[in-house]
Amino acid sequence: MTEHSTNDVCAIVVTYHPEPAVLGALLEALSGQVAATLIVDNTACAQGEALGDVALHGAHVLQQSQNQGLAMAQNKGIAWARERGYGYVLLLDQDSTPGEGMVRELLAAYAQFPRDLPVAAVGPRFHDLREDRDAPFVRIGHVVNQKLWCEHDRQVLACDFLISSGALIPLSVIDEVGDMDAGLFIDNVDLEWSFRVRAKGYQLYGVCAAMMNHRLGDSRRALPFSLGQVIVHGPTRLYFMTRNRLRLYGMRHTPTAWIIQDVPRFLIKLLLFGVLIGPRLRNLRFMLRGICDGLRGRQGPCPLTN
Repeated sequence: MTEHSTNDVCAIVVTYHPEPAVLGALLEALSGQVAATLIVDNTACAQGEALGDVALHGAHVLQQSQNQGLAMAQNKGIAWARERGYGYVLLLDQDSTPGEGMVRELLAAYAQFPRDLPVAAVGPRFHDLREDRDAPFVRIGHVVNQKLWCEHDRQVLACDFLISSGALIPLSVIDEVGDMDAGLFIDNVDLEWSFRVRAKGYQLYGVCAAMMNHRLGDSRRALPFSLGQVIVHGPTRLYFMTRNRLRLYGMRHTPTAWIIQDVPRFLIKLLLFGVLIGPRLRNLRFMLRGICDGLRGRQGPCPLTN
């Protein structure tokens, strides 16, 4: 972890039925920022078929025979990077677009830290183009979370979790704390890993000079009584979000303060998507199954198909 060079960085992009134009923009934006890019494609099809006519910009493709989930795909990408001697992995979702110089700014943050400071990951500030401002970094509080907004590019903000997309992680840290939890499949994978590394004494930082566009959720829906908007997910994602948060509740490294805050959030989601936002009955069925499977400790893919 002594070298802070883009030549030591391997980007891992996990895809599943990607939009060609969006993926192409991501790969173009990455070009020249990292030493290598690996696409781990979870679309179950023939080699390269799902990527269609996407210009790969020199990226390697690791085609999966079936969708094994986001976390497993990330782990396979990490193993690929480790075998080739890279020092860092840059995790990216297919719906993210790194800003110009993002990786350089993330590496520059590592160069600022004292040698004895245990840093697990740094991440960029991200912007969903459907929002009017960048997303904040977050510190978990006992009553409410503290939102940390970037006021200028020189800020490097200590936070309690980072989204996986855009996270730059030294492989030495992963060797120490372990891979992503493949049993979660998708959703809360980044939250669980963040909680795990924080429990082991590592720090996480948001780098304000590093920018990324990132799309959260399938769509947005206006709430009644001018209460704002809610991020909408499909029933299958609601299953994973429900099941996995219950699994997090039972993990020893999950902060108690986060659990206390999250239970009311979950009950609100259950009301919103089971009663107010359609398809209500299907949403409710998937979320109730998520509760049952979360309490039973079920792992892996969603058992429901419709």
